Amino acid sequence: MTAELVRGQNHPLSQSRLEIRISAGTPVAAAAALSDENGRIHGTEWVAHPGAPVQPGLEVSRQAAADHRLAVDLDAVTEAVHRVSVLLALPAANGGAGPARFGAVAAPFVAVTGLDGTEVASYTITGLDLESAVVALELYRRQGAWKVRAVGQGYAGGLAELFADQGLSEAAQLAAGIDEAVARGLARSVQAPPPRTSEGDRSRQAAAPAVGPDQGAAPQGAPGPVPPAYGGQPAGGQGQGGPQPAYGGATGPHASAGGGPVDYSHPRRQTSAPPPPPPAAPPAQPGQPTRPVAGDATGWSMEERLYNQVWGMFEDLARTAAAYRSAVDFAESRMDKELEQALSDPRSRIGGQGDAAREAARARYTQLVDQARASLDRDVAQLVAESEVVEPALPPAFARWDNPCWHAYRVPMEIPMALRLGDLRLPEAESIRIPMLLRLPLERGLWIDSGRTDSLDGSFTDSHDMRRLAMDTAVAHAARLLAVYPAGEFTVHVVDPAGSGAQALAPLTQSGVLAGPPAQGAAGVTEVLARLTQRVDLVQMALRGGAPDALPPGFDTSQQLLIVNDFPHGFDDRAVNQLRYLVDEGPSVGVHLMMVADREESAGYGPLLDPLWRALLRLTPVPDDHLADPWVGHAWTYEPPAVPHGSEVLRTVLTQVAEARRTWNR
Repeated sequence: MTAELVRGQNHPLSQSRLEIRISAGTPVAAAAALSDENGRIHGTEWVAHPGAPVQPGLEVSRQAAADHRLAVDLDAVTEAVHRVSVLLALPAANGGAGPARFGAVAAPFVAVTGLDGTEVASYTITGLDLESAVVALELYRRQGAWKVRAVGQGYAGGLAELFADQGLSEAAQLAAGIDEAVARGLARSVQAPPPRTSEGDRSRQAAAPAVGPDQGAAPQGAPGPVPPAYGGQPAGGQGQGGPQPAYGGATGPHASAGGGPVDYSHPRRQTSAPPPPPPAAPPAQPGQPTRPVAGDATGWSMEERLYNQVWGMFEDLARTAAAYRSAVDFAESRMDKELEQALSDPRSRIGGQGDAAREAARARYTQLVDQARASLDRDVAQLVAESEVVEPALPPAFARWDNPCWHAYRVPMEIPMALRLGDLRLPEAESIRIPMLLRLPLERGLWIDSGRTDSLDGSFTDSHDMRRLAMDTAVAHAARLLAVYPAGEFTVHVVDPAGSGAQALAPLTQSGVLAGPPAQGAAGVTEVLARLTQRVDLVQMALRGGAPDALPPGFDTSQQLLIVNDFPHGFDDRAVNQLRYLVDEGPSVGVHLMMVADREESAGYGPLLDPLWRALLRLTPVPDDHLADPWVGHAWTYEPPAVPHGSEVLRTVLTQVAEARRTWNR
């Protein structure tokens, strides 16, 4: 039976190999500190954190996530260690995105479990407010046995204050190193969907029983309020702060705080019709699973239903794979323990007893792994069947380039919820690809890696091929962005200083969808960057002055995308600083960056470019297992969107976009 601990309470531990599962409503960085009997940490090598995730007896997650699983082997820690403290920290407290204090998020939940998933003890960390780092619980040695204690000690000064309180002299340096490692991890993470309302919850059960985060709070990458840029209100007609009760703070009997009439309606009364129910699945044959239906998640439109369904498939695959990996780890641990017991008994070394014990241990291991694999295969088969009905039903913004919906493409009248940037898969489930959907408008820019690499299929790709593939991928992304926005609401600029991307850019230049010819040479780079930097400044001044309509006549209010090829050729220090400014300030006012670059070639700028790379979402032109999910931190293989060889779909779509732009500009 699980012991539900309160602050200060302890509970004995009967197992030495454990998992510590952490669920939070927002991405948190998890670490574990080893300390002596006095609670002192003797050095940075006594802390397992995202930058150094493995220490003797410990393994922690390599990135910030809303769901963590930490591995602990108490038999493997040294004799000098008497405490293992589990630490949580908010990335935003040190310049990241999201909340900066635990009082602004749902209470984190921590559970100590066996390798088979059975909970030993759990603790919900309540009572936090301004704290940005917390000692969640500690495993401690007492009279030769181990116990777990709920701690819940928070620190408003973050990890630096926490480590200093535990006697670590290098507290500030270690905290800075963890911040750096977390920032690198966030730059490689898949953006999670926004928080779902009660109407947006999925209508079916998850494919695998695994501990997950609280879906009612904002996960990693969830988009925040959209500023009313260029004289418009965010979707839904609400201001940046969300709906506000109009009867609070009125200055007169019929005036609100903003000077308008008072709305006397109840603030929680529903005034719109509920969403229509999802499509009903046809009845299944006895003993057979229910046949999947496209759009089985709830939502206010079919697009929203499909979006929620795709993310549900992503979550299901992440968690069923996590359950499989946990089961295999348990089977290996059990076999190792049984083999160790068999070899430690001198009687088993005589005759065939030892061989029989080893064979029995291996047989039990095989049985457990086969059972786990059967469960995984069953869940994956269900997801494959669901994918087979969902893929053909996806709208162009969510669909692959080979989807027939592109043959009936028409320039849309509204901006879609999200955009497909490629596919994601896991090594345990090679038969299924999950669409990688990114919410619109873009929250951060994209970095297409043109560096020399080995592809996952074993074929070597040289630097010349990588540059060509990177530009082809960038053009495919830009074309899709142009295709899913209404006419005149998305503008693309290109900087190609040496003209090396002319061939790859041909679909954009020949169709006439670009704002102008690709800028070449240092002068062209300077002119484009100056124009976009000035645009960011103008919109920011208008918003800060409370006059978003007070922009110059003829001002282009569309979203702007700058594609930068062959960086850093043609860029001086001023141009690099302007790029950083656009990356930091541009997305909030509709200016986005797509870098096509090899980071190694840009290393000459040193740490100046590190914040730029971390702020961009890294994509690759060849399959690469570098992206992590925000729940359990799997390394997902990203596959870029590929236009079918010999297909004219890209040129056909861009021709329609260009014609719609010309009609709109008349």
